Amino acid sequence: MIESARIQLNRWQQAAVALGSAVGALVDPRRADLIAALGETTGKPAFERVLERMKRSPEGRAVLLERPRVISAKVGHAWELPANTFGAAYARFMGSRNFSPDDRPPVRFMDTDELAYVAMRAREVHDFWHTLFDLPTNLIGESALKVIEFEQMYLPMCLMSVVGGTARFSEKQRRLFFQSYFPWAIRAGMQCTNLMCVYYEKHFHEELDDVRRKWGIIPAPKQDIA
Repeated sequence: MIESARIQLNRWQQAAVALGSAVGALVDPRRADLIAALGETTGKPAFERVLERMKRSPEGRAVLLERPRVISAKVGHAWELPANTFGAAYARFMGSRNFSPDDRPPVRFMDTDELAYVAMRAREVHDFWHTLFDLPTNLIGESALKVIEFEQMYLPMCLMSVVGGTARFSEKQRRLFFQSYFPWAIRAGMQCTNLMCVYYEKHFHEELDDVRRKWGIIPAPKQDIA
């Protein structure tokens, strides 16, 4: 599926897609396809570094070998797990927002199948990270998670998303973000484990608090960020 969706671009075409995607995403931040294209066309060196880190990690190598997908057919059992587990917390997060794990756009602009999988994995574990860090999906929550994602993967798109997101903040939101959520996200991203090397699906049955401790996760501050 990943291989069949890919489109080979030369450098000029990549630059054109990146520029067009950046402009389009600023105009309409809800366009997940444009944000995905921006991440792929500007993020190859970052994804290559992520791939090398995964190869050096036993659990990361298992992910690369088995290539699990975060789609309904593979993670649907999370909805049947006990309430205190990581899997059930993920199911509640998805259900409360009427999200489907099948809604992620395909990877189109990676050079190899291996890099395409890493890019898809980064896209698909995003909701696991929301669950683990207890971050909502509003503007401040997404911007804070992009700070953590940048620390974890050094993707230029994450940094651009933070800049674009904060530009749309109200004065109250901007003050709250930079006084509370930004410093928390810096600390949280530095303290936690290498999150791309985690085989999340094999930990669904474990208690949420236990996996947070094991992976060094600091949940987000509890403040009104509406």
